[in-house]
Amino acid sequence: MSAVGAAAGAGVAVLERYEPVIGIEVHCQLKTASKMFCSCSTEYDGAPPNTHVCPVCLGLPGALPVINRRAVEHVLATGLAIEATNPATTRWDRKNYFYPDLPKGYQISQYDLPLAAHGRLAFETSTGPFTVGIRRAHLEEDTAKLVHVTTADGRTVSLVDFNRSGAPLMEIVTEPDIRTAEQARRYAEELQLLLRAIGVSDADMERGQLRVEANVSLRPRGAETFGTRVEVKNMNSFRSVERAIAFEIERQAAALDAGETLTQDTRGWDDTRGVTYVMRSKEDSQDYRYFPEPDLPPLRLDPAWLAEIRARLPELPAARRARYQAALGLSAYDATVLVNEPRAIELFEALVGAGIEPKRASNWVTGEYLRLLRRFSTADAAWLEPSRLGRELAELIRLQAADQITATNAKEVFEAHFETGQAIAAIIAARGFTKISDEAMLEGTVDQVLAANPSAVADVRAGKPQAIGFLVGQVMKATRGQANAALVGEVLRRRLGGQGG
Repeated sequence: MSAVGAAAGAGVAVLERYEPVIGIEVHCQLKTASKMFCSCSTEYDGAPPNTHVCPVCLGLPGALPVINRRAVEHVLATGLAIEATNPATTRWDRKNYFYPDLPKGYQISQYDLPLAAHGRLAFETSTGPFTVGIRRAHLEEDTAKLVHVTTADGRTVSLVDFNRSGAPLMEIVTEPDIRTAEQARRYAEELQLLLRAIGVSDADMERGQLRVEANVSLRPRGAETFGTRVEVKNMNSFRSVERAIAFEIERQAAALDAGETLTQDTRGWDDTRGVTYVMRSKEDSQDYRYFPEPDLPPLRLDPAWLAEIRARLPELPAARRARYQAALGLSAYDATVLVNEPRAIELFEALVGAGIEPKRASNWVTGEYLRLLRRFSTADAAWLEPSRLGRELAELIRLQAADQITATNAKEVFEAHFETGQAIAAIIAARGFTKISDEAMLEGTVDQVLAANPSAVADVRAGKPQAIGFLVGQVMKATRGQANAALVGEVLRRRLGGQGG
């Protein structure tokens, strides 16, 4: 059994004895055209190493930083979205530490006066709604990237790519309010959704745009004092966040039960083995020797500026989910599936705007559309732009609602349009997918199916009603899904003397 598998079996017993105390730190790369304190482009993904650099982001002597206004606006927007407070004035600090990927030997960050503080984020868990307090959201610059390679003679060397150095980074730190691994995962998922919705980041974990770190400690049930805090890094998916924290809770509980003294470590997560491992001892804030950045003035926040940023905020995910349920009558599940995919939101809104009943629109978007989006590489094709696709799909939905095309054929038509961009009407005409609702046209096919399936006919007459469904399916198959299924059932029952339910 894996470590996490074993942990799952003992989890209830552990939680009866200990209370986990969990805080989450998220580093998020912001969506800006240039870096935090210089004009170097942030379009460095796939670029040759050290080609998006200048004296500022290389930390050369005499280079002076200049604040990126858009990055500041992104953090302020995030603060407004999480209901945080903003100081009248904030400042920049130097966070001093020495590491090969930090060219200046310090990082320009914020410490005493972050851009946003005392916020919160609510989300759903398997045990109901939960709200996490958010201590701060502040701006800083990213580090360079270390690349470890093996040379031809077998030596391992480390190289530094400074393209990422100085990119704008937002750090969001929760209060130690989280108590379970599931709550931690749901928080990270909801935060990603929020950041994408307000347009401040793509927040793609696989590309390193969203990095989640957890601070985990245990204390005996009923105790007020926090236990020894351990930081867990290298969690590259939401599943890893949940697994790593669950493992760490079990590891710490086993150590405490054995009378061991826990140390304040930074630990990495090995997703393959399902365990955490020691990386280094954990630093405290005093280890960084913060002091005000002398090359940047304090930043004063104009109330009119904040009001302008607030006015630009879109509908937030939680509010959209609530509106879809209350105003449009969708289930909580359908609303959640829609809101979790921005392209699904746009298509759904286009369909409803075209007069399609919300539940019918939701069924198509959460079903066929998302299925095809995962399946086809044409997902970025021009004809799949949501407003354009919405017009075509609305036409198809109306034809199906008017009983002019079967559900089976409608799905086939939509898939063909999704893959090729050919007009819905042209696909229907080319494939002859007009629904057959003329009883006289169906009678010959029904007779052929009855003659070809005597055992099913005998089952119907012997009082086995499920056999009628088989016969209906055979008629649908013979008509390539074009027959009116309800009418086929009626014709079959008449032919069989009213038997078959």
